[in-house]
Amino acid sequence: MNRFLLTDKNILVTGASSGIGRQVSIAVSEMGGSVIAVGRNIERLNETMGQLKGNSHVSIIADLAMEEDRENLIAQIPKINGVVHSAGLMKTVPMKFVTEKALREISLINYDVPVLLMQSLLKKKLLLPGSSVVFISSIIVHHNAIGHGIYAGSKGALSAVVKTFALELATQKTRANCLLPGMIRTQMSGEVEDTVGSDKIAEHERAYPLGFGCTADVADAVIFLLSDASRWITGTNMIIDGGLTC
Repeated sequence: MNRFLLTDKNILVTGASSGIGRQVSIAVSEMGGSVIAVGRNIERLNETMGQLKGNSHVSIIADLAMEEDRENLIAQIPKINGVVHSAGLMKTVPMKFVTEKALREISLINYDVPVLLMQSLLKKKLLLPGSSVVFISSIIVHHNAIGHGIYAGSKGALSAVVKTFALELATQKTRANCLLPGMIRTQMSGEVEDTVGSDKIAEHERAYPLGFGCTADVADAVIFLLSDASRWITGTNMIIDGGLTC
């Protein structure tokens, strides 16, 4: 039996309309899972749905920063076997230019939303015993950069809170883990390149022994953590960075 398969498992994926979230959704469908794809943009979410294998999937339009949208999401979904918190926000904000608005905005999307969504899932008992929860953090927690202090702080908080979720969910044999990807080529990384310049990005890539990653590299790791193959792994921060932190 292939322990990496997700047959008959319902997996909730946030940020499914693009980037890592889209690739995770595709990978889950390829491994036999049923995807509940959540995103804000209906056109891009429909593009994701068109790439999924099988026909047991559903999409839900929601801005998870809005309490009403989170409540509507919780009211629509069935009981699930896993959740991937992929929705995120990256902004370059040097410390001397930090504003309360920027601080609240980045923290809300990267930390508050996944924690509040988890609270709702647990309160409504929507996570089945033996489920797996995967948070997408960032290697920036261990390898920071100028202008990314607020982003790093929000992701660092996520990497810390996963250990509490792991302890509290263990009695249900439900696991919680974080992935810390290095630079992945996505639309978001393209926006960073537009901000700092292609020369800086090329210089940064030279620090990666294996070069920058792609969304499939992250999705493969997510599949492992969602599957029964990782049944004894919980509370971890798994680094996938092409050797950057070597």
